[in-house]
Formats: sequence, C-alpha cells, structure tokens
Amino acid sequence: MATQTSMDEFVIPLSRISMRDVARVGGKNASLGEMIGALSEAGIRVPGGFAVTVDAYWAFVEHNDLKRQIDELTGLIDPTAQHARVIAAEIQAAFRRGRMPEPVAAKICDAYHAMLAESGEDKLPVAVRSSATAEDMPNASFAGQQDTYLYVRGCEEILRRVKDCFASLYNERAIAYRAENAIDDANLALSVVVQRMVRSDSGSAGVAFSLDTETGNQDMVVISGAWGLGESVVQGSVDPDEFQVFAPLLERDVSPIVDRSTGAKKTMIVPVWSGDGFTVRAVDTPPEKARRLCLDDASVLELARWVKRIEAHYGHPVDVEWALDGETQELFIVQARPETVISNRSDSGMCRTRISQKGAPLTRGVAIGDGAVSGCVRQVVSPGFQDEFQDGEILVTEMTDPNWLPVMRRAAAIVTENGGRTSHAAIVARELGLPAITGAEGAMEALRPGAEVTVACCEGSIGRVYEGRALIETEEIDLSDCRETRTKVMLNLADPTRAPKWWRLPADGVGLARLEFIVANQIGAHPSALLNPAMVDCEATRRKVEALIGTYEDGRAYFIDKLSTGIAKIAATVWPNPVVVRTSDFKTNEYRDLLGGSVFEQHEENPMLGWRGVSRYLHPDYAEAFAMECEALRQVRMEIGFDNVHVMLPFCRTTGEARDVLDLLRRHGLTRGENGLKILVMCEVPSNVFQVDGFCELFDGFSIGSNDLTQLILGVERDSGRLSSLFNENDPAVRTAIETVIQRAHIHGRTVGLCGQAPSDNPEFAKFLVDAGIDSISVVPDSFAGVKKLVWDMESPEPALQVSAAE
Repeated sequence: MATQTSMDEFVIPLSRISMRDVARVGGKNASLGEMIGALSEAGIRVPGGFAVTVDAYWAFVEHNDLKRQIDELTGLIDPTAQHARVIAAEIQAAFRRGRMPEPVAAKICDAYHAMLAESGEDKLPVAVRSSATAEDMPNASFAGQQDTYLYVRGCEEILRRVKDCFASLYNERAIAYRAENAIDDANLALSVVVQRMVRSDSGSAGVAFSLDTETGNQDMVVISGAWGLGESVVQGSVDPDEFQVFAPLLERDVSPIVDRSTGAKKTMIVPVWSGDGFTVRAVDTPPEKARRLCLDDASVLELARWVKRIEAHYGHPVDVEWALDGETQELFIVQARPETVISNRSDSGMCRTRISQKGAPLTRGVAIGDGAVSGCVRQVVSPGFQDEFQDGEILVTEMTDPNWLPVMRRAAAIVTENGGRTSHAAIVARELGLPAITGAEGAMEALRPGAEVTVACCEGSIGRVYEGRALIETEEIDLSDCRETRTKVMLNLADPTRAPKWWRLPADGVGLARLEFIVANQIGAHPSALLNPAMVDCEATRRKVEALIGTYEDGRAYFIDKLSTGIAKIAATVWPNPVVVRTSDFKTNEYRDLLGGSVFEQHEENPMLGWRGVSRYLHPDYAEAFAMECEALRQVRMEIGFDNVHVMLPFCRTTGEARDVLDLLRRHGLTRGENGLKILVMCEVPSNVFQVDGFCELFDGFSIGSNDLTQLILGVERDSGRLSSLFNENDPAVRTAIETVIQRAHIHGRTVGLCGQAPSDNPEFAKFLVDAGIDSISVVPDSFAGVKKLVWDMESPEPALQVSAAE
C-alpha cells in the first residue's frame, strides 16, 4: 500500500494515460487513455475525462483506517457461505462512512472544474465508473463486478459516487469472483474514471464484439444496441437490436451487414430530474421508436470498423461499449476490454449436438452456445431467493446481473425473458459453458416451476425450450484428418441461422445454397402475397402478411432485405470460397402452403413435373416475384460485397428456356462473366444430358441433381414407397448419364458437381464419382469430415504402391 507522502498524483487526465499505467489507474482507465492517445487519429472518438488513481484510493483507505477492518473481515469470508453477504455489506458501509481526504477531494474538484471550463457548461453531467487494477485482463474479465453511476453532476455528487465505487471493490459478487479466479485481495486497489457523458439518452448505446460470440469466428463483428443509455443492454433488461457485419469486406466500398434484427426494446434508460439532481431509470420506449432500429447502416459500418481497429491495436479480440450522441449524431467508444471467453477456447475440433424425441415447444429466444440440456424448471425472481435453487436445475428469470453469479454457477441452463446475446446472462453462460436462451418473452408464464423441460441451443440462432426430456446426442467432429483433395468437397446449406456454426469446416465452398428455406422460414410468406397483400382474400392471413412487412416500405423491400441478408450470412461462412445459390425451386403444392399462397397457385396433378424452375421465372404470373430474387442476388454481390456468390438455375428443360432466362437475368443486373459472376444449371432432366453440348455453350457448369435425374431416367416417382427398391442412383443408366455429362462438360471446359446425400450414404457411389472425374461433391455439414476423408483415400495411391515407391 502506498502512503500519502509518497504519492505522485491523485488525478490524471485520460489523455496522459496509456496501457503502461494499469497498475495506477486500472484496466478500464488504461484502455480509455490508450485509445485517446493511439487511435484518435484513426477517427475513433472517446469521451474525455480523468482518472482518480489508486493513490487516491490508498489515501482514502489510510485516512479512514480501513485496511485493518478489511483484513479482519475478509479473513472471515468463505465465498461460498451465506454470511459472505453480511461481511461484504459491513466493509462497504465502512467505506461509505469514510471521509475523502482534503487533498484528494481538491484534486477531483479541480479536474471537474477544468472539464466545466472546457465544455462551457455550469454542471456538466459525467459518468463515474470503477476501474480495478486486476480488471479487463486477457485471461479474466471483471465486467459488471464494480459499480457505475451515470449522469452525475457537481463536485459533491462526484465525490460521493467515487466513494461508492471504492466500496464496490468489496461487494459480494466481486469477492466471489476473485475467489473463483484465485485473485489475491491483499494489494488490490481501485481507480475511478470521471468521464463526460455522451447524450445517448436522446440517442442509443450498447456493446460490440470483434468476433461472433457464438461461433468464435473473428471475421464477424456483432453489435447490440437499444435506445437510451447502454446499461439496459449490458444488464440484459431489454431485448436489443442486433447487427452482424462481415469484417473482411469493411474496407471495400460495400455494405457488408449480413444481419439486422429488430429487438423489442420495450424500455429505455434515461436520466430523470429528481429535484436536487439526476437519477437514471427505465421508462417505456415509445412504440414507434421501439419498432425502429437504433442505428442506421452508416453508423453500424463506422462502429464495426472502429471495433476491428481497436482489436488490431490491442492484438486480441475485444468487447467494447459504445454510445451514439442523439444531439450530434456522433459515435463514441466509452469502454474497451479483452474478450476472454470465446477467443480463449480451443478450435482444434467441433462438437455437434442433436436432439430428437422432443416434446412440444414452450418458448423461444436467442440461443447462447450450441448445446442442449434437460432438467427441472426453477423460477427465481431475485438472487435473494438463491437458497431454494438446487444444483442442475434450469434457472428461469426475467434478467440477471452480477449479483446472480452464485446461483448461475449451480444451473444446468439459463432462460431469461429479457436480454440479447451480449447481455449479462449471455456473457456469464458462455463463461460457465452453459446453454442459455435470452429474450424468451413470456418464459416465466410458459415454463411451470418443477416441470421437466429441454433447453436446446443446437438448432441455429433461435433457442427453444421443449416440453419433457428429449434425447440429446453429442458427437465430436475431428477435423485433423481433412486434407486437400483434387475433388472439391463442398457444403449444402439452406438455413442462415445454422450456417455460421460450420465456419471452421475446411470446405471448398458451398455447392448448393437453397433459397426455399429462407423463403419459408425467414421470409415466411408467398412472394406474390408480399407484393400484393390486398389480393389475399382471407382477412386473417392478410393481416399476418402485413405484420411481416412491418416497418418496411413495402413487401418487396421486406423480401429483398431478408433474402439478401440470408444469402450473405451463408456466403460469409466459407468466404472467399465460392457459394452456388440455387434460385427458388418450390413446386406449386409447396408454394400453396406458404402464407397467402393459395390465391396465387393453381392445383396440379403432378407438381414434380409442373410449373417449377425456369418455366416459372419466365411466366408473366411470376415475373415480378422472380425479379425480387434477382435483385436480392444482385445486392448480395454488388452492395453487400459477396462476389463469391454465383447463381444456379433449377429444372431448365430446354436450351431455348436457357437463353430466355439468361436474357432475363441480364435485364435484372446478373450478367454471366460480369464481375466474375458464374451461372450454372442443374442437371436433373434427361434433356440436360442429351443436349449437354448446347447447355455447355450457355452455362459455366452443371450440378447434378441426382434425385430428380434418377427419377426421370428410371421413371420411378422418388417418394413412392412401393417403388423404393427401384429408385437407385447407382443404376447403370444413371451412371451412364452422369459420366456423359462429366466427359462432355470437361471437353468444353465446364465444371460438374453433384449435390445430394448419395455420396455420404454409399461409398461405392462416391468412388464412382471420383473415378469419373467429377469436380466437386456437395454434402450436408454433418457428413463433411467423413466424405472428405473418403475422397482423400480414394484419390491416394494404393498402400502397396506407396511401399514399392519407398523401396
């Protein structure tokens, strides 16, 4: 402990601080000063202020004889025992009774007056935040352990809040955290930052990570935000907006925002005048405001660039807090610290969790982690009721804060009604390795206390709670044996919410990205119904369609945005490898099943051979709907920036149709060869085989749709149970067709791939494809590692030949 006579400074301006000063000003202050000094020229704005140093803390402790009391009381604490709460309260009370030494108080007030003079305001509102000397280190994050006070005005109030911050070093949650991480209390001290408030009460605020917090992908920036002060996002008391940005494209003249999710944002934290000063509290967000995103695209991109520059400066992934001043519309970074959970995990392999035999879905929200667990529901309304909680139960509550840590450690899974993927509950769940669901609105009502349920976070970005105990299977995917092969092994992907989890697979690209899943699940309505909701004859259905469109300008804007960001999310998974997007191939019966579809689709006796594929795109009744698909694809390539995306057309029956649809694509801004665009065609109709030379003149390559091709060559309806024994992709007739296409396509310099389950299920068929010289095989992610090894084994020389060569 320093003594008053040996102290250098009680207060230091942030502009004079760097990361070398952690021991004197704590991690938070050191980072703020570092950014001001090193990153201001890069355009990154950090609000000014000053640090109350650890010298001031020790002066306060010495002046009030607190060291002796702290040592006596902390020596009695068992962090796992209930009486720790009482002892922590005693220590904090002793701090709050203490008097600030006059030299320290004078320095703090002088520094505040200097801020007033610079700002020209009589009582400049400031944030008073704790900054511990063991805080924000690369191997541990003290996020939320100590106190923060916002909209503090005047010297007297600042001095009181500085004391409160000092006291928070010994709150129950901080003591427990230090014990959990074996951090010695003996010489631990606290600094405080007094920083100009950003007027986010009239703007917005939140947090951002320089990596995907669920998958660990460091090419993604994840931003969460809400209206008002950022505490609502940090605490998890609000369901925030979320934005995901693909970082490798940030320095190009494009807008690589791959996801925008509008949160409920029912409340916002704002300052409220209470007669003698400001307090902050949550108020209802005006409905019109709650429906709007809290950041525009320009601000999202600027913030994402800042986050990656901060990461580059520090040399490790970061977690930042940001604020948008509603008066000036300027962005600010108000805190930056190392991300200490996801970035420290091993990435040598992948774990795959599947659930089956699941009950009825009870509630849903944002999935945290990718696991699943079953257990009994325990509703807890506050951490004061944690004594009732039993190890291994499912914690269900409205929201959590750092006081909840003891009970969260005992839970098997966590479900909160509020919060997003950057809330306190989400951060702690990742740190503890627990599956969690945040923003599960109505969970307290839907999940009965004592009921057995399954919390599933393994089904994409949406987490669900199912009734009863499901069958949960977990499997490790070994990627160590995935070596490069001549035959490309690619992925079949359809669900943008699940695609990001597969980014670690060393795939050669995406050989088939199906749009049907995005249309059915992310968009949720028939394209023509979105274009013409007034034509939907059922009033209830029409209201549902209009609700989907929501705040979008119209159904066209809604469709294009959802489709383009869905494709972009898949494209980001394998960047810069190619992604082949097949335009929609619903049959008329499937289109009828979409919301509002019955008005626009006729009944067909045999939809498999009916109005589908290219014939649909060329028909006047569907031309406007197909134009939306084309515009979404154009935006993905030209505006979002994923020029690794290519187009594939399904069920193209004749070369005449091919010429007409290529001309249609050109009119919609998708010209073969322009900016590297490749246009491929599915080979699934016998005419594609018989006229292969003609199709080669028009397209860059083929993807064999083995199901339809087998069906039409053998005349066997693929879904017929009685004829199932005849449906065989390995039949000589089918093999001959495939060999013909590969041989003729290669003569013309065209590529051929196959997207289907057959190579995964049938090694003999896979060997036939490799021997025939196929360029790529596209499989579902679950099968990738096995098929990749199988292909490598097939392409490798025989063991006997290897021995002979060695001799």
